[in-house]
Amino acid sequence: MLKLDSPLKAGEVALVGAGPGDPSLLTFAAHKLLSDCDAIVYDALVSDDILALAAPDAVCICAGKRGGRPSTNQQDICQILIELAEENKRVVRLKGGDPFVFGRGGEEMRALAEANIPFRIIPGITSGIAAPALAGIPVTDRTTNATLAFLTGHEASGDSRMDWSALVKAFPVLVFYMGAKNLSKIACRLINAGLSDDTPVAVIHAAGTVDESCDIGTLKSAESKQLIAKSPAIVVIGDVVNRRIDWRHQS
Repeated sequence: MLKLDSPLKAGEVALVGAGPGDPSLLTFAAHKLLSDCDAIVYDALVSDDILALAAPDAVCICAGKRGGRPSTNQQDICQILIELAEENKRVVRLKGGDPFVFGRGGEEMRALAEANIPFRIIPGITSGIAAPALAGIPVTDRTTNATLAFLTGHEASGDSRMDWSALVKAFPVLVFYMGAKNLSKIACRLINAGLSDDTPVAVIHAAGTVDESCDIGTLKSAESKQLIAKSPAIVVIGDVVNRRIDWRHQS
C-alpha cells in the first residue's frame, strides 16, 4: 500500500487538505509533500504561513475561488492540474480545510482519473470541525446533541435543495460553511422552519489565522443583521454554542 507521505512521482498530483490556516495543524504528509514538489496550485483560503513551507523552487499558482470576486473557474483549475502533470511535474493541489468537504476535490479527482493522471488524496482538518474547536465550542456534547449537520450557506438563497423544516427537526446543531454572505437569509429560513429565534449562533471568522475572531448572538440578531459575519466564516447554530469556553484567552 502506498504511504501517503512517500515522495510524489513525476507526473503525479496530490489533492492536499491544508486545514484551517495554522501550519501546525497540517498533517505530516501534507507538510512533507509541500516541501518536496515542483508545483503548488493553491486556493484562496490557504494561508501565507502554509505557503512559506513550500519547496524553495516550487512554482506557486493561485487558483482561488471566492464568491463575488474574480476567480479561476473549476474547469480551468482541473486543466491546469492536468497540464502540469503532463509536463512531468510533481504537483500539490492545496485546498483549505479538507479537499472533499465543500472543496470540489471530487470534481478534480474525477478530472484527473479521466485524463489518466496518477493522484493521491491527503485529507485535511476540515474547518467545520477546527473552527468551533479553536473557538472552544464542542460541535457535539453529550448533554446537547446526538446528531450534527454540515451545510453550505449557498443553499439559503435561490432554489434551495434542502428541506429546512426536516433539517430543524433532525439536527439540533448546524454548522454552515461559507455562511457569511447569507447569514441573515440562513437565520430567516431556520426561524421560518420552526427554530426559535433565541437559538444561539456563533460566527467564527478566519479560524487558525492571526485574524481569527468569534462573535456570539442569536438567530434573531443574525436575521436582523445585528450579528454580522465576515468571510471566511464558519457559523455554528445550536445550544452547543452555550457550552463555549474561550480556552485560548484564559488567564
